Amino acid sequence: MKATVYEGNKTFKVIDKEIEQPKTGEVQIKVAYVGVCGTDVHIYHGMMDKRVNIPETIGHEMSGVIEAVGEGVSGFSVGEKVVVRPLDDRKVKASDKGFNHICEELKFIGIDSPGAMQQYWNVPAFTLHKLKENTDLKLAALIEPLSVAAHDVRLSGLVKGETAVVLGGGPIGLLVAMVAKEAGAQVIISEVNPKRIEKAKSLGFDAVSPIDVDLVDYVSGKTEGRKADVVFEVAGVQPALDVMCEVAGIRGRIVMVAIHGVKKEVDLFKFFWKELKLIGARVYEKEDYEKAITLITANELPFEDMITDVQL
Repeated sequence: MKATVYEGNKTFKVIDKEIEQPKTGEVQIKVAYVGVCGTDVHIYHGMMDKRVNIPETIGHEMSGVIEAVGEGVSGFSVGEKVVVRPLDDRKVKASDKGFNHICEELKFIGIDSPGAMQQYWNVPAFTLHKLKENTDLKLAALIEPLSVAAHDVRLSGLVKGETAVVLGGGPIGLLVAMVAKEAGAQVIISEVNPKRIEKAKSLGFDAVSPIDVDLVDYVSGKTEGRKADVVFEVAGVQPALDVMCEVAGIRGRIVMVAIHGVKKEVDLFKFFWKELKLIGARVYEKEDYEKAITLITANELPFEDMITDVQL
């Protein structure tokens, strides 16, 4: 079979390798589609070389069909469409308090162990989620990043009629905006990149550049001065941290979606003054995957427009 291997130094190579039969407790998937995550881009740039076991096959945004079932596996059959929730939590401890998706010794499949950029992929059966037979496997490759958005929106406590401001209109920001809009929120996207603003508008969102407008005034004008009930910080830059406390209204909730590798400044006085809440959000839980699967299966949101290119 063919497999793509990261060799370090911004180099990937397509190789031939033997197909391994699934071990006890594993399922073999014939991979249909694999998306490129921002993490995969970081790996390409060498930012995760201390973590990735080079040479390694990466990738985790995927969809496929069960090809073989290992010993001890029940509930799955050859030919079923599936996606993988790529979290290996087999070293969970009591101190993790049952939050397996953020347990101390969590391993991310496709980064810490071989991933989906190969024709056949063996994974632990407990990572699988079944899809309906009529599910479009191309769209199903979006389920993993969509689950991130579903997790973010769920933790925010967003309800119908509230206003959500999404800081950052990249792929995750747009998916967060979609899930928030589906929940019944008024959504405003703040983004500095003109192409991303154009993309957001083409998807039906109210999108503005904080370079061109005063974002706080803009949101105030859209909400009769109440400002945002929920702010999703997806940009990961200091200007977004500066404005998130300003654009949030009284008792607003701020969800930290972006990953900040170094300490940043945050105006804690605003948290005191307006009784704001800061919510950390990391990956997803089982129910978020099921929510994403439901949304993809219904296919009522513009998911097809999120796919920029397909290489077969």
